[in-house]
Amino acid sequence: MLRPGFIAHFVLIVFIAFLAWEKAAARSSRTGKTSTPSSITETQRAQKRIAHLRHTRATRSRSTRRHRRFYERFYTSSYTDDVTEGDVISGEDPVVRAAAIEALGNMNGTVVAIDPDSGRVLSMVNQKLALSGGAQPCSTIKLAVGLAALNERIVDKDTEITLGRHSRMNLTEALAHSNNAYFEALGRRLGFEKVSYYAHEFGLGELAGYNIPGEHLGVFPSQELAARAGGVARMCSFGESISMTPLQLGALVAAMANGGTLFYLQHPSGPEEVAGFAPKVKRQLDIAPLVPAMADGMAGAVQYGTARSVRYSFSEEPVLGKTGTCSHDGKRFGWFASYAKTDRGRIVVVVFLQGGRPTFGPKAAEIAGRMYRNLYDHNFFATPSTHASRGSQMQTVGISE
Repeated sequence: MLRPGFIAHFVLIVFIAFLAWEKAAARSSRTGKTSTPSSITETQRAQKRIAHLRHTRATRSRSTRRHRRFYERFYTSSYTDDVTEGDVISGEDPVVRAAAIEALGNMNGTVVAIDPDSGRVLSMVNQKLALSGGAQPCSTIKLAVGLAALNERIVDKDTEITLGRHSRMNLTEALAHSNNAYFEALGRRLGFEKVSYYAHEFGLGELAGYNIPGEHLGVFPSQELAARAGGVARMCSFGESISMTPLQLGALVAAMANGGTLFYLQHPSGPEEVAGFAPKVKRQLDIAPLVPAMADGMAGAVQYGTARSVRYSFSEEPVLGKTGTCSHDGKRFGWFASYAKTDRGRIVVVVFLQGGRPTFGPKAAEIAGRMYRNLYDHNFFATPSTHASRGSQMQTVGISE
C-alpha cells in the first residue's frame, strides 16, 4: 500500500510538468513556431536549400559573365549588294561565270574557276576580293602540310597518329574531318624550315598570276609563329600568321588535279587573248605519287566530312575538296577549294567568303556544290576539256617577282 505522502509528492510533480507544457504551448501559439525536434530539422533543411539555391545562382551568373566576356564579335557583313562591280569579263567563259554568279548570290565573297590543264582563269567573280592581299587560309593550309609530310615520308596514307588517350587517326580521316591535332603533330615533326620550303614551292608568298592587273601578294612569314601563339603547329592547322590569296590556293589545287604542273594563272582580258591562249608553266612539282593519298581524304570531306554540303546540290560527278573556317580581327573566313575529277569538263573551283557568323567553310562548300550543279545542267561535264591536248603550246617561263 502506497503511503499518502508519496502520492501527494507524485501528484505535485505531474502538476508542475503540466503547467510547464501549457506555458510552452501558449508561447508557441503566439510566435507561430513549434518546438518539436522534427520541426527544427525541417527548418534547417529549408535553410540549407535556400543557401544552395543562392550559391547555384551566383555560380551561374559568374559563368554567364565569363562566357559573355569572351564572346567573339564580328564587324563585317556576310552579305553584299553587288559582288560583280568592276569585274573584267570579256575574256571569261560565259557559262562558267553565270554558274558562279548564281551560286554565290549575295554572299560577301569571291569564286575563282580555273582550267587545271592550262592555268586559264575561266571566271573570277568579285575580282577586287580575289586579287586582294588574301587572308588567313584556315584549314586549307592542310593541303600543303599533307603533301609536305607525305613527301618527307613522315606519314603515308594509313599511318595513324595518336591524338589522345583513346584517339588515333590517319591522313584520310584527318583531311575528311579537318582534324587540327593531327596536322599540329605533322607541323611539329616537319619543323618550320621544311614547312616554309614546301609552302614556297607550292606557290605561297609569290604571285600566282601571269601579268594579272591588280593582283597582290599573300604573305608567308620568314619566322615561325611565337611559341605562346602556338608555333609551327598552329601555322599548320589554322594557317595562323599566313595570308593566302584565292589565286594561290587555286594554282596549288590545279597542280594536284593535273598531277604536278604548277601553272601561272592567266586571266584573258578579251576574245583575242582567248584565241591566242598558251599555257605558261611556273614549275613542275614532284607530287604525282602523293596526290592519290591526299585525294582519298579530299573525297572523304565531300562524301561524309566537313564539305558534305556540296552534296546538297550535286552528286553526279566526283568532287574532291578541302574546307577552312577561322576568324581574325572581327572578321570570319570561309574557304573551300575543290576540283571535279572527270576526264571531261575538268575544273578547279575556289570559294572564299568573309563576314560574320553565317560565313564558314561548309557554306563555301555549299556554294561550290550549287556551281557544279549549274555547270552540270549546262552540259559542262559532257564536253572534253578545252586544253586536254595542249602539247607544244605550253611554255615554261620565269618571272622575277
